[in-house]
Amino acid sequence: MARGGQGLARVAVVVRAGAAPLWWCGVFAAGVGVLPSGITGRRIGVMAGAALFIVAAAVVTLVRRKRYTALARAAVRASKHDVLQDRGLAVRNWRRGHRWWLLLAFAAALGSAFAVPAAAGLLLAGCGTGLRLKAAWLGRLERAEDALLWVRVDWLAGNGGRPAGKAVKSYRSTGIAAGDAAPGGARRRTAALV
Repeated sequence: MARGGQGLARVAVVVRAGAAPLWWCGVFAAGVGVLPSGITGRRIGVMAGAALFIVAAAVVTLVRRKRYTALARAAVRASKHDVLQDRGLAVRNWRRGHRWWLLLAFAAALGSAFAVPAAAGLLLAGCGTGLRLKAAWLGRLERAEDALLWVRVDWLAGNGGRPAGKAVKSYRSTGIAAGDAAPGGARRRTAALV
C-alpha cells in the first residue's frame, strides 16, 4: 500500500453482502419447513412467518439509518494513495466471516419448523430483504450526493461487517465512477462493445 493510503471497502457492498445468503437460506428453510405440520399447524406457521418477514425487513432496513446518514454527510474525499477494495473481495470477506452464523441460523430455522412451520425461514428471508433495501437506500443517498461512500477496512469488524459500527470514525468518498460496484453495491454494468 502506498504511503499514507488506506484500504477502503464500499459501504453499500458490505451492507448488501449478506442479503443473498440470508434470503436463500431463509427461502430454502421455509420451503422445507412447510413439510412438517408442526405444533401450530402449517397455516399459523406461514402466517406468523409472513408477519416476521415484514417486521424483519422493516427493522433491518431502518436500523442505524441516522448513523449512516451522519457518516455520509461527514465523509471526506479519499486520498489518491487509498486502495479501493474490489466488490468481490468485500463480499467474500463478509460471507467468509459470517459462514458459521449463517449455517447456525439455517439449522435453527429448519429445526424450528417442527414447532412453527416456515416461520423462522421467512424471518431469515426478511433479514436478507432488509439488507437489500438498506443497500438500495444507500445507493439513492450516493446518487443524491454524486459520490460513492467507502469505509476503512481496518475499521470493519473482524468478520468483515459493521460498516457503521462504533469503530468507524468517518467515511471516505470518491466520484460516482470509482470502483467496480454501482451505487447501492450491485455489480456495475459495463457498456456493451459495438
